[in-house]
Order: sequence, then C-alpha cells, then structure tokens
Amino acid sequence: MSDDCNRTPFWQRQPQLPLEIQRFLQARLEAALGDPEARQALVWPTILGAPALRNAHPEGVPEAALLGHAARMLGALGHHDPAAAWAAHRGVWPDTAEAGAAGWRPAASWGAWGPLVSLRCGWQLAALTPLPLGSRYPLACGVSLFNHGLYHECHDALEPLWDAAEGDLKGRLQGLILLAGGYHHLQLHNRRGLVALWEEALGRLEPCGGRVATPWGEVRAEAALDLTARRLDHGRRMTEDADFGPLWALDRPTWELA
Repeated sequence: MSDDCNRTPFWQRQPQLPLEIQRFLQARLEAALGDPEARQALVWPTILGAPALRNAHPEGVPEAALLGHAARMLGALGHHDPAAAWAAHRGVWPDTAEAGAAGWRPAASWGAWGPLVSLRCGWQLAALTPLPLGSRYPLACGVSLFNHGLYHECHDALEPLWDAAEGDLKGRLQGLILLAGGYHHLQLHNRRGLVALWEEALGRLEPCGGRVATPWGEVRAEAALDLTARRLDHGRRMTEDADFGPLWALDRPTWELA
C-alpha cells in the first residue's frame, strides 16, 4: 500500500453530501468502473475544484493552464492529447464546467462543494489509475478504493460482481460489501448503521477466515476482519451520543488482492 494511501484524507468523519453532489460523483465513478478509458472523467473535476487553482484564477482557469495541469494525469492513463480529451469530456459531461470571464469554472451546481468534489475525484483517480486492466480490473477497483478510505465507492465497484455471482462467492462478496458499508457509516458517525452492517459482514466472512477466493484473485481481509470485530464490540456498547474516538483510534483496515 502506498504512502499516499496511508495518508488518505477520508480516514475521518465525512459530511453528508447533497443528493446532487452524490449523483455528480457517482455518475463519473460508475463510468470509470465500467470502462477504464472513462477514468479520465475524474481528471477535470479534480483540477477545476482545487482550492489553490481557484484562488489563483477566481474568474476562471485559463484553458492553457487547465490542459497543462491535466497533461500529467491523462498521461498516466495513456492519453496524450489534453485538448481533445477536454473537448470530448465537455460533450459527455456538460455539468462539469462553465465558461468564466477568463477561463473555466466549476459548474454552478457544485455550489460550495468544489474543494470536496476535487478531493474526492482526485482520490478516486489515485485509487484507479495504477490498476491492472482486463478481467481483474473490477475487483482490483474494489480493493483499491477500500484501501484509500473510499468505502461508498468500494461498494459501487463490488456490487456488479456480487450481482453476477452465485453460491458461496455471492455471499462472501456481499460480506465485503457490507464490511465497506459499515465503514461508510463510521465516516457518517451512524452507530446503528455500522453495527448492523458489520454484524452481517462478520457472519458472512468469518467462516472463510476473511479470505475470499474469486475467479479474479483472492481478497485477503483477515486483519480487517479482526479490526472490525473489535470496533463492533465497542459499537454495540456505545450510546447514541457516545464519543466515536475509540473506533477511529484502532488501525485503519486494508485488504490485499493476491
């Protein structure tokens, strides 16, 4: 796991996002999960909402600057024509940006959420950029998103695999999804939600010891299972207004894809 992953800004309480922002983020992530080529859709919100860039260009980021910032991120995805990529993006995702007096600004629908949209899209991009393509890509997405603290996105990555699975594999993939869902509830400080999901997750994963064999590799979540069991024990004993500090104090869980 990379140092950047270890320093994830999402290992802390997160705000409940407005529905419009949730839909904005989910649409781009689902595209990137379904087609690795679409990961470039995450590049432009990452740049346009970045606070330093917005402060430097309050009337809009000049297109030359926008393309310059995008070049490195797109290059890591195998795309080397930022101008063509930006034109194509605007055709598919017109709600990303609008023209300002001196350049491009985030669309008005972002409201005050621009910095968080930038951060979340950037972290999604960091999680998905280095992954193997081909049949392993969807499962690798789920593991990497979990390890970057993007638990809601992890659920979105694993759900299509769960939907197509059968038998024991279906139940164990559901266990991983529920485990991630519980950590999403931890980010929202929803005690009842995290307890309910972790109880079911442990029931599905403990029989296999936290090792989930799939056609695309084995997810090894033994340590995460132990950490979650310890959190669940504390969560069961919490009152509704109790301090969540002890749940955050334990190590952050991670999975391994072998």
